[in-house]
Amino acid sequence: MRTPSRRRPRTLAAAAAGTLLAPLLAGCWTGAGGTGSGGDSINVLMVNNPQMVELRKLTAAHFTKETGIKVNFTVLPENDVRDKISQDFANQAGQYDVATLSNYEIPIYARNGWLHEVGSYAREDRTYDEKDILPPMRQSLTGADGKLYGQPFYGESSFLMYRKDVFEKAGLTMPEKPTWQQVAKLAARVDGAKPGMKGICLRGLPGWGEVMAPLTTVVNTFGGTWFDKDWKARLDSPEFEKATRFYVDLVREHGESGAAQSGYAECLNNLTQGKTAMWYDATAAAGSLESAKSPVKGRIGYVPAPVVRTASSGWLYTWAWGLQKASRNPDKAWKFISWASGKEYEKLVGEKTGWSNVPAGKRASTYANPAYREEAAAFQDVTRAAIEGARPRDPGVQPRPAPGIQFVGIPEFTDLGTKVSQEISAAIAGRQSVDAALRKSQQLAEKISEEYEGR
Repeated sequence: MRTPSRRRPRTLAAAAAGTLLAPLLAGCWTGAGGTGSGGDSINVLMVNNPQMVELRKLTAAHFTKETGIKVNFTVLPENDVRDKISQDFANQAGQYDVATLSNYEIPIYARNGWLHEVGSYAREDRTYDEKDILPPMRQSLTGADGKLYGQPFYGESSFLMYRKDVFEKAGLTMPEKPTWQQVAKLAARVDGAKPGMKGICLRGLPGWGEVMAPLTTVVNTFGGTWFDKDWKARLDSPEFEKATRFYVDLVREHGESGAAQSGYAECLNNLTQGKTAMWYDATAAAGSLESAKSPVKGRIGYVPAPVVRTASSGWLYTWAWGLQKASRNPDKAWKFISWASGKEYEKLVGEKTGWSNVPAGKRASTYANPAYREEAAAFQDVTRAAIEGARPRDPGVQPRPAPGIQFVGIPEFTDLGTKVSQEISAAIAGRQSVDAALRKSQQLAEKISEEYEGR
């Protein structure tokens, strides 16, 4: 057991408190009205991704009609919604009963006492079938006390996507389980296979959830880590340096133009529009690539995240429902969570908008559903395998001091990861060397080490 640190680590509560006097963030408001919930209504704060927007459209005609519970939605872009959630939950203001949180925030929020545990609700809810939730998802939403503090809306890992037709024409074969070295050689071979087509697309856009997400999985499988088990910063280690140099060189030599400004959305567009032959990113992208209107539907192959020294390297992520501890209507809030993450909601989406739009990646029953399996045949098996093979507590080749695959599960990582990402993005843009980027990044990480060493 480690002894307490002489210096107390900063928490998300402190970070949130520093922003409470700032002007409220602008966004898309739908009825919350600045007051807490009450009576037969609840307030839900959520990210504005397409699947959440679809949920809002279906709620009144189905959930409210069945239960009599009105749901007031506030929908905001990802960065804005995270800021607003941290403010409301840190203060326990109770303005919002339920919010979309990821598996990064939920264990931290639970430790701070901001969340109502939901495991007891799930166990008592006969319609919910908690055991159907994939184990990695349950584990990632469990607090240090062993209690469950979130229920997933959808889940994802990461994998490699590639143009099967382009590879076939070039006489190339994608390995069933590629290494990063093989991917680099393939990227060089298919670079220019069609006019304007690059070999691969990799995120280069600054942000702890942008370039640092895929890059950190590469670091893991190359044998690196942000911090060792004793909280020593290791961004200047040979393994971290080798992985980062590999990533930067690959995207600079065979990646998309403007890579330093390319994130998930830009790479999705590049693969969809035939501007790149490969893309390593979230399994959630497959639904868009295989949609009825996609120009590359049926042309994409999917294989596991490339590896070097580990058996797997895909990340683990979920947008999940968190129930605020200060909620005035926790029972009604649970009914909404149960419906929004339940089997019947997936069936509703499948029947209304198509099974490729189902918020998948969380339930075993989804992958046994014949309708879903038929529509998602190209990617559903490799997606499930990636999720079930994810190792958030042991993603590399050495012990870690905190859980997380594409992030480090501490409150300070949002700031640290964002600052490091800016240095890496500058290296991708050619404004500085990888050595310079990592030297600055190591100094940033060492400040976190000082907070945690000896714990």
